[in-house]
Amino acid sequence: MTQEQGTYLGSLPKFSRAAVVSQFGQPLEIKQVPMPETLEPGALIVKTTACSICGTDVHLSRGNLALKVDLPVILGHEMVGRVVAIGAGAERDSVGQPVRIGDRILWTHTSCGSCYFCTVTQQPTLCENRRMYMYENCEKPPYLLGGFSEYGYVLPDSGRVRVPDNVDDAVASLCSCAFRSVMNAFDNLGAIEPSEHVVIQGAGPLGILAAAVASVQGARSVTVIGAPAKRLDLAKEFGATHVLDIDSTTHEERLAVVRQMTDGRGPDVVLEFTGFPGAFNEGLDLVRRGGRYLTVGQLSAGTTTFSPSTIVKKNIRVIGSFSGDVKSYWKALQFASAHMDRIPFRKMITGQYALADVNLALERMHRLEEIKPLILMDL
Repeated sequence: MTQEQGTYLGSLPKFSRAAVVSQFGQPLEIKQVPMPETLEPGALIVKTTACSICGTDVHLSRGNLALKVDLPVILGHEMVGRVVAIGAGAERDSVGQPVRIGDRILWTHTSCGSCYFCTVTQQPTLCENRRMYMYENCEKPPYLLGGFSEYGYVLPDSGRVRVPDNVDDAVASLCSCAFRSVMNAFDNLGAIEPSEHVVIQGAGPLGILAAAVASVQGARSVTVIGAPAKRLDLAKEFGATHVLDIDSTTHEERLAVVRQMTDGRGPDVVLEFTGFPGAFNEGLDLVRRGGRYLTVGQLSAGTTTFSPSTIVKKNIRVIGSFSGDVKSYWKALQFASAHMDRIPFRKMITGQYALADVNLALERMHRLEEIKPLILMDL
């Protein structure tokens, strides 16, 4: 068999156990999914070690995403794994580091590198030919395009980054979605000045991680709005200077507090990570005139009503930020590696589950009983 045809994978198992969404709103099924028989040039096979659960996983499994999903799919997209097979030309990662058998890596959704968005606008997350893990049918080769699986297939056009030795699997899995989305959001936002007040809507993983980044970047204050109280306590450990509990305050009370903190103006920057459409209106109210409002969390099919004149009269810059490219993965890993002693990343992992218990983990995530549960393949 030639390298152009692919590398034969006869030394690996013929099947991989995986958690599969066959019908929306139904429990995931643990299935034996075929392993690909060959490895394309540029591709990798990894043995998945861990995959954390994202709110998007919960929404997808329930059929609540405004994105195309080709059922059945292997759920999960926050995965980290050890390389067990290397295709021709895949001996280095996307930043030039050597990739060897046994190395731990993160890998990205694909970008083609040749469409308008990849080349002219330099926005690969908007690639016209993008392929995304956990959205593609697991009955079609190469089958293993989801995180809740013993093995994973890294497509040739996927970016890949080797994980630093001081970043464990749990923290690395955070970097493969939640944290890379935060890093991409801050790139889209632009620099935060030391004089600027920042408000973060949402006390989920993205909001808490955003508090850490805003704090490290030197924001004058970082206020996290959300619930429940335990998550707000964690946000303080990650760098929030103030928190506001939506369960015990009204919109008017929150508005009054942040204006009092900012000499009546309102925060310079508001970042939305809630996933709740109604939060958009509050964000527009909170941000000062001439400020920046960035939204990341709005991927559900939900809608809201707002007055566009608010944006015009307040001269607000509204910025959307979607996903993240390989630069965002690398930045997330570098940030985690540099600040492991300062920021308690590991505290965000609130439960560890075997693959067979994935439905319990998803349900507990849905009920906000977990911040970031982790599926361990060898548990």
